[in-house]
Amino acid sequence: MDMTMLGISAVSFAAVALLTPVLIRGLRTLNLTQPIRAEMPADHQAKKGTPLMAGLIFLIGVLMVGLLSPSPLTLYLCAVFVLFGIVGFLDDYKKAAFQDPRGASGKMKLALQFLFTFALIAVLFQLLPVSTDIVLFRDVRLELLPVVYLAVMSLFIVGSANAINFTDGLDGLLIVVAIPTYFFFFVISDHPEVRLFCLTMIACLLGLLIYNIYPAKAFMGDTGSLAIGGSLAFLAMIEKVELLIPLLFLVYFAEQLSVILQVWYYKRTKLRIFRMAPIHYHYSLKYGWSENRIVILFGLVSWGCCLICLLLWKLLY
Repeated sequence: MDMTMLGISAVSFAAVALLTPVLIRGLRTLNLTQPIRAEMPADHQAKKGTPLMAGLIFLIGVLMVGLLSPSPLTLYLCAVFVLFGIVGFLDDYKKAAFQDPRGASGKMKLALQFLFTFALIAVLFQLLPVSTDIVLFRDVRLELLPVVYLAVMSLFIVGSANAINFTDGLDGLLIVVAIPTYFFFFVISDHPEVRLFCLTMIACLLGLLIYNIYPAKAFMGDTGSLAIGGSLAFLAMIEKVELLIPLLFLVYFAEQLSVILQVWYYKRTKLRIFRMAPIHYHYSLKYGWSENRIVILFGLVSWGCCLICLLLWKLLY
């Protein structure tokens, strides 16, 4: 790890920590605040009026990385983060400006995500020698036709981005869960650009956590969570660790699966499997767990998955 990498990350942390209060005041002045769905628990109703779109502060880290280390791969990672962040911003803006908890159309968000994903995958093939196979064990690979690989990876990227978005439901939850995931990619990557991007994102997340931990003074919103989701999904594609993703993304996929199962089961039986989905709400409503307890537990699970994946990576790759 060189001093440039540490310096950019340290400055990014300091800038996010110092400038987030300015952004919060601006969002509050513009009345860009979080509306709350009527069916949410009483403790969440109290969060109505909390400034939304604090994920915009991550642009500081993106700009720092892009300007101070402007290699093609660095700029590519920044573009991934910004494009998925734009989709989230459109959703957040409709929620905040019109106080509509539904946000932007789901079809529009998915269409934009797939459009950006197709374009970004095409660019990635020009930047790196990305193979269209799945690494199973060291030199053992599952060969896929390019069109099949494109379809599979596009579904994976959009699905993962939205799974990570579902995780952003409690104060500090996504930040605490995402830091270990970025750390995993930081440790395993041979690309200095990936290492710089991941370390800077960890620094930015820590800077925002100061204001996002319970009780949150601001929410990152989909502006931040979709940007995080898109970048983590593309990092998995760049590093060719497809086999480890179910474990590495375990918390995110559990959140998404709980929503899918809840909707499917309710349509069939008019009954619910969970008190509320995503599953982090279930622990609060059924067992009375505090937000901090859930956040700590999910964070520990994410760190555990990260460490197991690091061991498996040394064995399998």
